[in-house]
Amino acid sequence: MTYQTSGRIRTTGRAQTSGRAAAGRLACSPRHDVSAETRGATLDLGEARLERLAYGGGVRGVPWWGVVSSIAAPVLLVGGWTVAASLQPHFDPVADTVSALAARGTPDRWVMSLTFVVVGVCYLVTALALRPAGIAGRLILIGGAVAGMLVAANPESAGDTYPWGHIIWASIGLVGVTAWPAGAWRRGGGVPWSLRPAAAAVIVTVQLALVVWFAVELVTGAGQVGLAERAAGIAQALWPLAVVLSCRRYLTARRPGVEPAYE
Repeated sequence: MTYQTSGRIRTTGRAQTSGRAAAGRLACSPRHDVSAETRGATLDLGEARLERLAYGGGVRGVPWWGVVSSIAAPVLLVGGWTVAASLQPHFDPVADTVSALAARGTPDRWVMSLTFVVVGVCYLVTALALRPAGIAGRLILIGGAVAGMLVAANPESAGDTYPWGHIIWASIGLVGVTAWPAGAWRRGGGVPWSLRPAAAAVIVTVQLALVVWFAVELVTGAGQVGLAERAAGIAQALWPLAVVLSCRRYLTARRPGVEPAYE
């Protein structure tokens, strides 16, 4: 009910109450109810935003060529030293290092030299492809890859007890491929298992133990330096592959039915 006073229209309390009740019924009607799908989409958007924050700007995919390079590295490494050893009948894979396969004066030394180069290229390509990983770790892996390639350009020589060029580049390469997970880990809930701090700590510890074993064998001459070197090399070659596969699997699992968009 309304009446006019001084040219203004006023509404009675009963009419105001009726208006509020109608507004309440309209707000609670099915047409204005928020659907479960909308709420789910909102939650998914929130999770995606948290995921981007956890990754410092977004979960980025590993391209296909990074998968290829990470698979090729261990295959070429093991295949290369196996073929090179088969060409040298007096070579002992347990007691001799792979560097001896590429030493000056060794028959068919080009096989192991080429292996050093192509495996280094694979590490380099994998580091470029590992965009979900921390930039520091990727740079360390790149440094290790380049140093590994330079080992081929600085081979051992017969009678040279301390081939310093070989020792320096081999040491830098060994440190790089061993320590890079320490700089690649990321914080947050939206991180693949291989890039979490705990996983990085475990793999660095394992690889460091293998490197220490190799160093002890090298210094003491206990007769298993080749075995120790191969164990460390295989572990170092397999971990980039494990990181790549875990990142690919994580992104696919987080977006069921949708292929990740790779940049």
